[in-house]
Amino acid sequence: MELGRRRTAVTATVGAMEIRPATPDERSQAESVAASAFEEEPGGPVSRLLRALDATGATRASLLAIDSGRVVGHVQLNRSWVDARSALVEVLVLSPLSVVPDRQGEGIGTALIRAALDDARRRHAPAVFLEGSWDYYASRGFEAASPLGFQRPSHRIPDRAFQVALLAGHEPWMIGPLVYCEAFWLTDSVGLRDPRLAQVEEQAAGSRP
Repeated sequence: MELGRRRTAVTATVGAMEIRPATPDERSQAESVAASAFEEEPGGPVSRLLRALDATGATRASLLAIDSGRVVGHVQLNRSWVDARSALVEVLVLSPLSVVPDRQGEGIGTALIRAALDDARRRHAPAVFLEGSWDYYASRGFEAASPLGFQRPSHRIPDRAFQVALLAGHEPWMIGPLVYCEAFWLTDSVGLRDPRLAQVEEQAAGSRP
């Protein structure tokens, strides 16, 4: 299964805000939003990831949230695969999700996630994966992936952070290891590394009953 690379023509409006596909000329704005959201300098790790995803042909959707002419958020869907027993299944990975710092907490991220999942459905994707905060994404359409039969691309991804949204195109046999596309590895954007990884694991152990 190969998901279409076409740019969706569908846009969404949330109040006065519009969510629509980024044009090629707007990629620098998407990078700028991501850098500010992740508190990085321009050209930092998230910007390098976005460029690598584009350069390797992995980008499937790049959506901007625009309010009063200003880009206030961005979300991207990228090609990856589930290595199921009977076939390699193309799926999508939601990464990154970014909202400019002065507009966080207003529901922009939630609207972007909803738009991304709608886009994935139009592409007939069977599933959308991500690694991120369980407290945030679990109430926005995602669930823990490991109990459903999926394996993390790396053990450096905390299991609780490994999440999936199963869509209508998913079939029971489509389970197995998630294989990230090349750009995630080229930019070392998979999971966490020490000392941050050790801190997260210690926090998780302390929260268990």
